[in-house]
Amino acid sequence: MKVVVVSDTHMPKKAKQLPMILKRDLEDCDYIIHAGDWQTVELYHQLQQYAPIIGVTGNVDGPELKSLLNLKEVFLAGDFRIGIVHGYGTGKTTEKRAIDAFADDPVDCIIYGHSHIPVLKENNGVVIFNPGSPTDKRRQKEFSYGILTIGERIEGKHIFFKDPQ
Repeated sequence: MKVVVVSDTHMPKKAKQLPMILKRDLEDCDYIIHAGDWQTVELYHQLQQYAPIIGVTGNVDGPELKSLLNLKEVFLAGDFRIGIVHGYGTGKTTEKRAIDAFADDPVDCIIYGHSHIPVLKENNGVVIFNPGSPTDKRRQKEFSYGILTIGERIEGKHIFFKDPQ
């Protein structure tokens, strides 16, 4: 199973369209996970044309997205439970807030956004994954998104690119 993971797209403020490299991966994915800060509901409808979406809202998302999506989700992918949260708030780091959001939910992977900083590591047997942003790299050298390959285990990787077109 191929899952494309994005966050912090901030569209149309930061980009008018999705990068071509991302669109190519969307063409053959089984699911799309968006970890919040979509900005507007139009991107949600655009992504629906590619694959089923599992998404959460972030701190810049308005009432229309909040009526469609929750702040936190647990997605069952094969035999694995994937927790999704944006990670915004006060106190602690974004990563720590994301991990704490699933303290009472046994998950195999936690996906979060907010910081725009790509992360892939393991913490106590749980894959911790932030895809970065495909449209707003902030202080990062490159734009990024992620791909989870789910089979006998969860394998995450980042796709880094310089030009968003």
